[in-house]
Amino acid sequence: MEEKVNITICLGSSCFAHGNNVNLKFIKDYLKDNNLMDKVNFKGELCNKLCNEGPVVVIDNVTYKGINKMQLEQVLDKTFKHQ
Repeated sequence: MEEKVNITICLGSSCFAHGNNVNLKFIKDYLKDNNLMDKVNFKGELCNKLCNEGPVVVIDNVTYKGINKMQLEQVLDKTFKHQ
């Protein structure tokens, strides 16, 4: 059995207001559209204490700061190409 990819999105008010509201929907749609839901542990957290550097998304222990939808798509494509 292959190991699942861990994705954690910060849902704190600062990150959410600075773009994670868009990133949250994008990640959900990306996973659904690419049939990846069963390959991912996807969760939100209230604050990761990086408010000044948000929006923040953590994928397999790599923290992406100030990430936008376009950058997120590139990271997800790269992450799941190796699956």
